[in-house]
Order: sequence, then structure tokens, then C-alpha cells
Amino acid sequence: MKIAILPGDGIGPEIVGEARKVLDVLAREGLPIETETAPIGGAGYDAHRHPLPEATLSLARGADAILLGAVGGPRYDTLPRELRPEQGILAIRKALALFANLRPALLFPELTAASTLKPEIVGGLDLVIVRELTGDIYFGEPRGRRTNAGGEAEGFDTMRYSESEIRRIARVGFEAARKRSRKLCSVDKANVLDTSILWREVVTATGRDYPDIALSHMYVDNAAMQLVRSPKQFDVIVTGNLFGDILSDEASMLAGSIGMLPSASLDERQKGLYEPIHGSAPDIAGQDKANPLATILSLAMMFRYTFGREDVAARVEKAVRAVLASGLRTGDIAQPGEKVIGTRAMGAAVVDALAKDRR
Repeated sequence: MKIAILPGDGIGPEIVGEARKVLDVLAREGLPIETETAPIGGAGYDAHRHPLPEATLSLARGADAILLGAVGGPRYDTLPRELRPEQGILAIRKALALFANLRPALLFPELTAASTLKPEIVGGLDLVIVRELTGDIYFGEPRGRRTNAGGEAEGFDTMRYSESEIRRIARVGFEAARKRSRKLCSVDKANVLDTSILWREVVTATGRDYPDIALSHMYVDNAAMQLVRSPKQFDVIVTGNLFGDILSDEASMLAGSIGMLPSASLDERQKGLYEPIHGSAPDIAGQDKANPLATILSLAMMFRYTFGREDVAARVEKAVRAVLASGLRTGDIAQPGEKVIGTRAMGAAVVDALAKDRR
């Protein structure tokens, strides 16, 4: 199991450090885990003057899976766009053809009070957002800046999807729904965008191959409202890159904190890049305050999807549940009166729970 570890910037090295401790436990138990670390994002720029150094990309290509922390920070904001840390993430997704992003939003019962919604609205939440990751307005051409006819500065981006791109992500959504409650909601903006009209047509046509799946369609603005109004109506949502980015961050707060949500970005052969969906949080970097649980849960997804080890994935998730059930909390998920611990203590608690489960 060759794993490339890319800590990145801000809190990235801290949260990845705790996830590595989980890998160390599993390796000592006999799993054939090999890891190698490389810089990406701002760290990549600092080391090699590029957010995705060639050596990092080479390591990622040769690995079975990649564990990523987070990228970005205010000191890189003045760099040219192509050298900013976020371009490293976009570039590695494109280079490795990681087109399918799975973002589960699961509310642990112990964290129901941490959600901003009423318990009766959000209790028992368990949904997955399947986000297309290598197309849409993030990658569409042409794009850039120019001076328009009126002499003003103007920026422009292109939203673009091909039929084959839509079909392959739709199939991921249908397959995910087939393993769950057999409901798939496709989110678009077909009342306004030509791209979304094609999206809806292709998803509908693909759905004929899945007669056992109940397919529905929803405009993205309504979907955003419904996630807050009645989130448990959803099981699997499939959508494009831009809409998926926004909706999955919204869904993270239903689960109590963005620090709780893992993600998997997969290619057609289940090779994946695994990362928490949150950012680099430079305001708390180096202060032992970050929540490492989303990163540790991303490891569980790695063992489930890339390595096909459901048993290991379930053990890691069980350890996280045990820690939460014991009442331990980082600041982002703590309620008044609950004990707040730091990044390292939370990671140590998960490792201890994992070891106890083995015994």
C-alpha cells in the first residue's frame, strides 16, 4: 500500500501528522504500508517555486493513494494566479484524472448539538455528495482578464461540460445510490444554463440503465435551501464541480463542523486522493487547535475505496466514534461545558481507541 503524503500548508502538517499515527498503528499490526512525503501548495512553492513540483507529481503518480492536508495562506495571495497554492490542488486532480469527488455528510449522534440546525431537522443525517471534479468553470477555456469595449477591466471564465464527462460522473452517482437507499438527486441550473440543460439530459438518459434507482432533479438554489430546510430528504446528490464545491461546504455545517468531513477524489480505477474538505486555517496553524478527525476519516475512505479493506475502514471509523462517545472534543465541535482538547490529544485518543479495539 504505497501512500504519498502531502501535508501542505497551515494546519495541514498538524492534521496529517495525527493521521500518520493511525497509519503507524496499522503498519505495526502487519498492513504493508509504505509512505513518502512531498510538498504541495505554498510548501511546494517555497521549496521549488511551484505549487505542484514535478517531484511531487511523480510521487503521486507512482503511489496507490494520496493523503493530502490543506493548502493556502495569506502570504501567497500576491503570487501570480498560476503559482498560488490552490493551483497545486487543481493541477494534481487534472493530472491524475481524479474526476469523482465523494463527500459524505454524516452527523454523529454525539455531535447533534454542534449542528446549527434543530435536532429534529438534522438528527440522523447521512448523505453523500458526488461532485464532478475535473471539468466545469474551474477548468473551462477561454478564461482570463481583458479590457472591454467600455475601457473597463473584465474577468471571464467558461462553464463547460461534455456528454462523456457528465455520463461518467452520473454513473458514479447511480452506483453510489445503489449501495445506499437507491435515491439519486441530480443538481443543476437547467432553467438558466445551457451546460445544465445538457447535464440534465445526459443524467436522465443514463438513469435508464438504472431502473432500480429513483432519480430526481433539483435546481441548485433550491437544493441549497432544501439542505437547510429538510436535509434528510437527500441520500445521494450528484452535481457539477462548482455547485458541488458550494453545496458540500454547506452540508458540512449540518454535520456540526467542517472539521468532521472527509472526502475521496477517485479516478476510473479507484486510485484516490483523500483529504478533509476544510482549508488550511492559517489563523490557528501551529496552535494545536485543529480538528484532525476529518483527515483520519479520510484514511478510512482510503482503505474502503482504493485498498478494498472495509474491515480497516470500519475500525478507523469505530475508533472515531468511540472518542466522540467518550466526550472528547476539539474547539470546533465543543458545546459549553464539554472538555476541549487539542489536535495532538485528539489524534492520540483515536490511536488509543484503535489499539484497544485490536486487543
